[in-house]
Amino acid sequence: MSIATPKPSSLRTPASVIIGILAVSTLASSVICWLVYYHAPADVAGTHLRSLPLVNAVLNSLATLAIITGYVEIRERRVLQHRASMFFAFFFSSIFLASYLVNFVLHGETKFNRLNPWWPFYWKLLASHIVLSVFALPLILLTFFLSLTGRFPVHRKVARWTLPIWLYVSVTGVVVYIMQAACR
Repeated sequence: MSIATPKPSSLRTPASVIIGILAVSTLASSVICWLVYYHAPADVAGTHLRSLPLVNAVLNSLATLAIITGYVEIRERRVLQHRASMFFAFFFSSIFLASYLVNFVLHGETKFNRLNPWWPFYWKLLASHIVLSVFALPLILLTFFLSLTGRFPVHRKVARWTLPIWLYVSVTGVVVYIMQAACR
């Protein structure tokens, strides 16, 4: 009795999934762009939920720890622990994104003094963080989809790109917060 080999067409990711991932990612990026450039902050005085930037940095730190743990777990071939770590990373990043959006709705953009000697480093770090975060979301969603559908060979190939980008975005988010807090 032979085992049937799946047809290559059955291993393809449906176009509807790719379109859905791109639509969610585009919507999230568009909302953030709108909040940054067009939305007037609801709490200009900063009296409500003033600790959100700190909460966001903690959530990014927890996501970073979970990503690193997940990487170590998969290198040790502990698949269930890897999966749990990556779910925690996804959870912390998702809560971060919601909190980040609330912070922008309330307080708007955080200004960094351009006369500060750290300004040249800060804006380059922030720019790279922003650009890579736009790519991180669809990559994360695609990587999770591939894992949840058991498409592990493709999952591994995509995860090789997702991991460093997701990790960079998480770490630089914390560094940006620290630089902003130190220069107030």
